[in-house]
Amino acid sequence: MSIVNLKDIVKTYPNVTALDHVSMKIEKGEIHALLGENGAGKSTLMKVLYGMTRPDSGEIEINGTLVEIQNPMQAINIGIGMVHQHFMLAEAMNVVENIIVGSEPKKNGRVDYYQAKQEIEKMIQKFGFSVSPDALVEDLTVGEKQQVEILKTLYRSAEILILDEPTAVLSPQEVERFFEVLKRMKSDGKSCIIITHKLYEVFQIADRITVMRDGVVTGQVEPENMIKTSVNQLANYMVGKTTAITNHAQERKVYGDICFEVEELSCKNENKVILDDISLCIRKGEILGIAGVEGNGQSELVKALTGLLKPNSMILKLDGKTVKGTTKDFIKQGIGHIPEDRLKYAVAENMSIAENLVLGYQDSEEYCKKGIMKLKKIKSMSAGRIEKYRIKAPDFKTLINQLSGGNQQKVVVARVFEETSKVLICSQLTRGVDISTSEFFYSLLRAFGESGGATLLVSSDLEEIFTLSDTIAVMYKGKIAGLRKKEDFTREEVGILMTGGRLDTGKEDHCG
Repeated sequence: MSIVNLKDIVKTYPNVTALDHVSMKIEKGEIHALLGENGAGKSTLMKVLYGMTRPDSGEIEINGTLVEIQNPMQAINIGIGMVHQHFMLAEAMNVVENIIVGSEPKKNGRVDYYQAKQEIEKMIQKFGFSVSPDALVEDLTVGEKQQVEILKTLYRSAEILILDEPTAVLSPQEVERFFEVLKRMKSDGKSCIIITHKLYEVFQIADRITVMRDGVVTGQVEPENMIKTSVNQLANYMVGKTTAITNHAQERKVYGDICFEVEELSCKNENKVILDDISLCIRKGEILGIAGVEGNGQSELVKALTGLLKPNSMILKLDGKTVKGTTKDFIKQGIGHIPEDRLKYAVAENMSIAENLVLGYQDSEEYCKKGIMKLKKIKSMSAGRIEKYRIKAPDFKTLINQLSGGNQQKVVVARVFEETSKVLICSQLTRGVDISTSEFFYSLLRAFGESGGATLLVSSDLEEIFTLSDTIAVMYKGKIAGLRKKEDFTREEVGILMTGGRLDTGKEDHCG
């Protein structure tokens, strides 16, 4: 008997059928991958299971019993937990406090913190977590924050865990640790559902695969067929056509003059050195990839180069001219920015696609005249970009918060690529997006370079760094640990530098 049985689930929104008679079974003690492109309906289906969304029709059985899950609290009470793509933690509280909030054990009318901590320490040891129970959440890495979210569900006795794009925010090393945790939970009888779009990863960890496209199930791979199934077969289920992973490797290019350069970039936070005398330059047509485990200064580097952070020292030049001022000044001079956190820095959730497509550029002559917005121009532009960038939405009036994460990212990419003329600074460009969208973004990045644009690409995905970059810089503890042309680096060498090791420095030569 399956632990979860979803039968003929239907969910419609105005002009969109999100789920069209979807059925799916989850067995006890299995890792089940729910695979599909952005907007395929995977997150909606899991929100139905978790009680965040009410279906129009269909049935849910848990351990053979028909249930109506009307809200997340009810889901939690019957043993279902969900870890969302965007974490919901109180940064100023420690790990134990975040885990027990709302479910605090009591003794003599007071919170029994000692008992809670003991119980959490046992779970950390049992499942192989690496987080400290006393650590403040604001001091944790992204991977450790994810561990806290998982521990929250386990603390509430979850037997069925839904993990939404769990590896999208993790470094390669963190992915390996995360998979080990999953295997331990599986051994303990937990059932894990991973919502993902990463084809290669599902073969590493999943026992069973369900693939969705446009609100329907297009393929299911049973355990006995896993070894016979190829990546391209799964891609075919996802996109509806035979898809091969594109090789973006290219011959060594001839670049133009130096376009963008930074010198003497240093930044401290309460006397802690975050960036330590960074110097980099990018030539016209070049993609400079920044590799490194998250938390080694990449975020602060990007913020300094886009006007979001005022460093202690920095000389920044674009085409030989000094760049200063606010983020708005940087944008006006031709510096585009795709941030790692689109919800915090790139979109206004309660505004429409059209409004978001001009965000940051709304005062330009193209969209505004004497303080009055050129609405016809904006509407026409928006309709064209929705089509060009394959944004799945009814129309340009649709609110950003009604889009999937991948389609939100397409809106950001559409705006930045269309409006940027000289330099692109991209941080985690393909985080949380599917394979076909990633391929589309890669082609856009290549085209930008071919037109003479300079790109700084920050990614925690080492494969992406090697796929796209012409030159690679590795960051470790706020410093540039290594800088070479891509062909002069091996993945092993980059991995050594990412973890604080050293190499022969004879090959470093860039912009000289």
